[in-house]
Amino acid sequence: MSGHSHWASIKHKKGAADAKKGKVFSKIARQIILAAKQGGGDPDLNIKLQTAIEAARAANMPKDVVQRAIKKGTGELEDVTYEEIVYEGYGPGGTAFMIEILTDNRNRTNSEIRHIFERRGAKMGESGCVSWMFESKGYFLVETSTIEEEKIMDMAIEAGADNVEIDGDVYEITCNPASFNAVKKALEGKGIQLKHAQISRLPKDYIKVTDKDLAKKLLTTVEAFEDNDDVQNVFSNFDIPNEILDTIES
Repeated sequence: MSGHSHWASIKHKKGAADAKKGKVFSKIARQIILAAKQGGGDPDLNIKLQTAIEAARAANMPKDVVQRAIKKGTGELEDVTYEEIVYEGYGPGGTAFMIEILTDNRNRTNSEIRHIFERRGAKMGESGCVSWMFESKGYFLVETSTIEEEKIMDMAIEAGADNVEIDGDVYEITCNPASFNAVKKALEGKGIQLKHAQISRLPKDYIKVTDKDLAKKLLTTVEAFEDNDDVQNVFSNFDIPNEILDTIES
């Protein structure tokens, strides 16, 4: 897939998170609250909380904000109750979308997500309509400039990863979700800086997008979803070659 850009690596290249740091803090805080509520406030015993805290550190989220979110999750501080929902649907060009949500108001979120789909000529579907096109995988990004391909491949496979591929200036590393924590610790233990580490919903197959207008529409659709406060993650099966992506960004 060298020369191509799937959405996860596109986000790395675009650096969109930095432009909306306040919104990122709000989304991570929700993750921390829910993780602490489900598995307790000790990150050593709660992998989901540990991952959320690491995301907070990567975003330079203040420690007091992190601790407050943990206390809200454990009930030490009063907070609203968040519900996890996954919306599915069809985007521009027949692409598949899965939207992970944390919301305190299902009806409001349902209306807002449906509106985003419909404004772009897309359609929100029933549960299960596109989930079969995706599989849960541990997913990591490492900049190619930091380590040679053979070395990162040997390290990752030895740690339990399934695959290592190059996408432009990053290595994409995937693994079974059960191996996520082991792979992550092994790579970090070798001094590898991870640009992205998450259990993701990765497409089994991709739709290659070579039309610039469609590519632009897909990018703005994803950005519209991510701009919603309740949206935690957006997954889609489009694949935009770097030469097309470069013309959109220029």
